[in-house]
Parts: sequence; structure tokens; C-alpha cells
Amino acid sequence: MRGLLRLATGLTLAFLYTPLIVILVYAFNERRTATWPPPGFTLDWWSRAFHNHGVRNALWTSIQAGLGATAIALALGTLAAFAVARYRFFGRESVSFLVVLPIALPGIVTGMALNSTFTQVLGVDLTLFTIIVGHATFCVVVVYNNVIARLRRVSGSLVEASMDLGARPWQTFRLVTLPSLTTALVSGALLAFALSFDEIIVTTFTAGAQNTLPLWIFGAIRLGQQLPEVNAVVLVVLVVTILPVAVSTRLTGREGIQ
Repeated sequence: MRGLLRLATGLTLAFLYTPLIVILVYAFNERRTATWPPPGFTLDWWSRAFHNHGVRNALWTSIQAGLGATAIALALGTLAAFAVARYRFFGRESVSFLVVLPIALPGIVTGMALNSTFTQVLGVDLTLFTIIVGHATFCVVVVYNNVIARLRRVSGSLVEASMDLGARPWQTFRLVTLPSLTTALVSGALLAFALSFDEIIVTTFTAGAQNTLPLWIFGAIRLGQQLPEVNAVVLVVLVVTILPVAVSTRLTGREGIQ
């Protein structure tokens, strides 16, 4: 039975990660055309991708969008989590459902709704700001889920004891509540940044003339240009996405052990 489970686990991992390994190998392929197996390996494509101004500008835009969306998600997600976890009011469960809903909606629906709102209702030009707002709509969910899960585990008696000892609300938040939420906030922020960094569907409808790294990759593949450089850039996106997720998983895992 144990051997069967190991075999099933290995097949599952192979199914999930074999395509990523292929991209990893192609990022070092010495030929411009994708041939398997590669006849040789080179680092030239990495140098060309690094010196490509389009790639560097797209990378900087993605970083800005990710940081901006994460900041908004931290503020709104944390406030919403406190409201739902600490207070009783009519429609509380509905609020929780509505906050989580955007991440379940198809990206194309969210993108079209945002595009119509920005361009037709508000008359706003599509810029980096609209990308940030678009990404924040689903990044809020990640922060909200992390914070509310932690708040439900933190005993309210600690806050009450702090207040009984004469601490003001801000002091209680700074000295008692915030330290207990630190790993949840960091974990939520890392996941939100990872989601924003590799988002493409919502970005397509909110970017305008801006170009994020996923949009640059999609455009280059669609036009059949710079395929070797694209493979190298894809690998960068994978690393930047995987690292925050790995750190977040480790943080939440430690909390679970404690």
C-alpha cells in the first residue's frame, strides 16, 4: 500500500512539474527553435533577455503593480478581517462571502467589469494605477483569509487583559494584536504579490499601454518572436512566483506546529 501511494505521488508530481522542467531546459537551449532534446546549451539568451529594454521595463512594471496591489490588499483585507472576526452585525456572513468572491470569478469577467468601469463610467485612462486596482481586487482575498484565520485562533482574553491593565486601544493593538498577526500578514502579503506578479487576464483589460512581464511573454509568443529569450523570462517569472509561495507556506507551517 505504501509503495502504491509513493507511485501515485510520484506520478502526480511528474504530471504537474514535467512541463516546467521542459521550459527550464529550453531556457538554456543553444538553438532558436525548440527541438527536443536540445543539441546543446548556452547562457546567451539570459544575457539578451537581461539587456532587453522591453523585458526590463515590463519587469519593473510588474514589481510596481505587485507592491501596490499588495499594499492595498494588506490595508483592506486586514480591516475587513477585523470587522468580520471581532464584531457581530447584520449581514456579516454576506460580507465575508462578498470579500472572497472575486478570486472565484473568472478573470475575464473581472477584467471586463473593471475595464468598463474605468473607461466608460469613471472616464479614467488605463495606466499602472488601474493595473494595481485590478490586481488588488483578488489580492485582498488572500490577505483576508490569512488574517481572519489567525484572528479566530487568537484568544480574545489577551486583548481584554491588556485593556484591563490600562492599555489604550492603540497600545493593545501594537503590543498584543499586531505581534500575533505578523506571520499571517507577511504570508498574505507574499501570496498577494505572487498572484499579482503572474496575473495576465485581468491585466490585459486594465493595462492600456503598460506592459507587465506576463503580457510581454504572451505578446512575444503570439508573434513568434524572441522565443529563446521568452523561455529565460518565463523561468524568472517562475522563480519570482515560487519563492514567495514557498516562504509563505513555511511561515504558516511553523504556526501550525506551534
